[in-house]
Amino acid sequence: MNHLRFLRYADEVARAGSIRQAAERLHVAPSAVNRRIQDIEEELGTPIFERLPRGMRLTTAGELFIRYVRGRSAELDRVRSEIEELKGLRRGTVRLVASQALAPRFLPSAIQAFRESHPLVAFEARIGDHVQAADALRSFETDLALVFNLAPEADIERAAALEQRLMAIMHARHPLAQAPGLRLRECADYPVVLPNRDTGGRQLLERFLARSSIRMPAMVESNSFEFLRGCLLDRQSISFQMAIGAPTDDRDFVAREIEDRGFPRGELVLASLRGRQLPVIAYAFAEFLRKRLAQTRTD
Repeated sequence: MNHLRFLRYADEVARAGSIRQAAERLHVAPSAVNRRIQDIEEELGTPIFERLPRGMRLTTAGELFIRYVRGRSAELDRVRSEIEELKGLRRGTVRLVASQALAPRFLPSAIQAFRESHPLVAFEARIGDHVQAADALRSFETDLALVFNLAPEADIERAAALEQRLMAIMHARHPLAQAPGLRLRECADYPVVLPNRDTGGRQLLERFLARSSIRMPAMVESNSFEFLRGCLLDRQSISFQMAIGAPTDDRDFVAREIEDRGFPRGELVLASLRGRQLPVIAYAFAEFLRKRLAQTRTD
């Protein structure tokens, strides 16, 4: 299937924006990549890239062609998965984009549990927000998305949704650590360290604060939950996270529910691209996740 490998050259140039960088990723000579791009353009009868002083940019025709290439590659992955299933090997690669709150516990645990019955399956997991997840689905860069607050869209198929509440996270020796539940006004008396505005929990918090008299400026803001957790070691600061990612068995940190009346809840959504037939193993993992989320709802 050399022709598919050559199509991948074009896809890699589109992703890298440079023939040299694409060649490095593909472990081939830049001249080989350039030659294949020229062959494709000659066959199509039109340029698929603009040659710029600092790289390569897709033309309108190129965008159409690369979408075809990625769709073709995704279809080949599905066929390979079905062939492996016929052979009884149950292997392949599952690609997914997940929200950061799922990275420490939920997602690793789910993958580990799935691999107990599918030990030959590999995973490519990316951490991203709902916008990045939708883009990755549409460009065939991922099979599945498991993210917060994914807006309903015509080309996105929602397989499952789980309502999630926001939790206040603090050190186990924080002055508020023994309270069974908290109101935001109590939290505002302490330094607040917040995830960036792309995260589902931050968006819920901002939505509530916008219609409240409470002021809660971030003393520290970061896109790393691990870094924010480290900021809580001062035993004074408070952070916020969705319940599914909140610490439950950590002796150093505790999670407390926000009890303000009318506080909004988030939605964790499992989704794929509508109309796309997933590889067998990706579909199997989606079904596994759907059941696991249902179990989380009843726990």
